[in-house]
Amino acid sequence: MAKAFSLFSGGLDSMLATRAVMEQGVEVTALHFITPFFGYDSKGREAWAAENFKKKYEIDVRILDVSQEYIEMVRKPVYGYGKNFNPCLDCKIFMMRKAKEIMLAEGADFLISGEVLGQRPMSQRRDAMSIVERDSGLKGYLLRPLCAKLLPPTIPEQKGLVDREKLYGFSGRSRRPQMELAERFGIQDYATPAGGCVLTDPILSKRVRELLLKEGEVSARDVQILSVGRLFKFPSGTLRVGRNERDNDKLAALAGEADVIITTRDFPGPVSLFRGKHTEDDLELAARITARYSDAKGIDSVAVSFTSGMDETVIWVSPAPGELVEELKSN
Repeated sequence: MAKAFSLFSGGLDSMLATRAVMEQGVEVTALHFITPFFGYDSKGREAWAAENFKKKYEIDVRILDVSQEYIEMVRKPVYGYGKNFNPCLDCKIFMMRKAKEIMLAEGADFLISGEVLGQRPMSQRRDAMSIVERDSGLKGYLLRPLCAKLLPPTIPEQKGLVDREKLYGFSGRSRRPQMELAERFGIQDYATPAGGCVLTDPILSKRVRELLLKEGEVSARDVQILSVGRLFKFPSGTLRVGRNERDNDKLAALAGEADVIITTRDFPGPVSLFRGKHTEDDLELAARITARYSDAKGIDSVAVSFTSGMDETVIWVSPAPGELVEELKSN
């Protein structure tokens, strides 16, 4: 039996490409790469996510965290960025190379991608797709089942491992052919196409650019924090104030050993996270901002707790006035 790996984003195209080859009797394992820019909700619950994919789409999925290598690629892409901070072409090449390593190590015959010719202006043009195939070292071994009939035959087709006549010739931005194929495969519950990558978001991509273009190591945690809560910039660091319970839980979970968690002690309020060289003045101001967003914002003196590691300190502050909060808030 022929064996293949597929690049599996969890979107409709990658599902269909995987299933189209499985329908021909090929043993396919889907590779779902995650980074703090996309797919990171699966981090820490990989087994559950894989089981969920299997149950919903009848696809065996392997979830792999490639965060640190990916961050370095985003910092210095060979082919540059798209409209925001998205290195789409380099991203494709990166994913293909990682998948190729696994393909060779495990003796698979070829790799599958859900790309559709002409669907995306930067990475799915004919010339861009040729560059991806060439730079990833997969020339001839990268099968794109959804648009295969519009491309030269691949080695698995030439060897008879897959039947070219049972592949497809989709092109352009219309989703109708994919939706019809999904109905044929019995796939009903799938996400609508959208920019699921943080790097395509106009606001978040600016924050990522600012972070990654600085010198020094950047961790997955550093990237994750960028999208949580209200942001305030201080001379010695940054403060993030939770907007809701979900933000509060995330900020508490993302706190590192050197970070300070700030909460109001006797009143419901946000979880705030201070990162940086926290001076006494900045921490007091951070406490006042936290109190401002709590149920104690109209009280003259509020007990605020600082927690760092195993240590806890309590100070009393007056909530910051609204005009000061708006002045310090960053977009």
